[in-house]
Amino acid sequence: MSLLYLCGSKIFMIQFILFGPPGSGKGTQAAKLAEKYDLYHISTGDLFRSETANKTTLGLKALEYMSQGQLVPDEITIGMLKNKISNLSEVSGFIYDGFPRTNPQAEALDCLLQESNQAIDLLLSLEVPEDEIVKRILNRGKTSGRPDDNDEAIIRKRIQVYLDETSIVFEHYAKLGKSRHINGIGTIEEIFERLCFELDQICK
Repeated sequence: MSLLYLCGSKIFMIQFILFGPPGSGKGTQAAKLAEKYDLYHISTGDLFRSETANKTTLGLKALEYMSQGQLVPDEITIGMLKNKISNLSEVSGFIYDGFPRTNPQAEALDCLLQESNQAIDLLLSLEVPEDEIVKRILNRGKTSGRPDDNDEAIIRKRIQVYLDETSIVFEHYAKLGKSRHINGIGTIEEIFERLCFELDQICK
């Protein structure tokens, strides 16, 4: 199923952001949505790994900051996004996985999309109660091999960081009427249907 749609004589690709706290199943849902709607799943982690592994100009610049324990400037991240998007013309749109995380990043992404007369169409945020997330991650920690999955204090701190970051971006797009909270409790298929319902509204 393609989400390409016509606006006048131009074809626009769907651009949407998917947020979800650690343990929400966001990765699973992103993969299912990408397959159903022919979307390309973009995560900044994958972008960084690809650019640095291939030793691109932007990747080498990012490594300079990372090797010094510094945050990679937004302009480098946006540059990587621009390269990726411009090289993918055969997809129906993009899922931005947990990005942008700050207002400057959201504004930079908006400007990037405006260059091709596009914009973020929708932001979907999976909502899962904190205690449920903690329970899920502690259970995952039994087999994940990650020490931070076994420490409740660290888990709760990760959740708080997520909430602090994403609430800002949620409000940025809420002002444009594009943000939606999605109930993240239920089976994988139940949650998937809720996400699909919101995406399907874009085409109407």
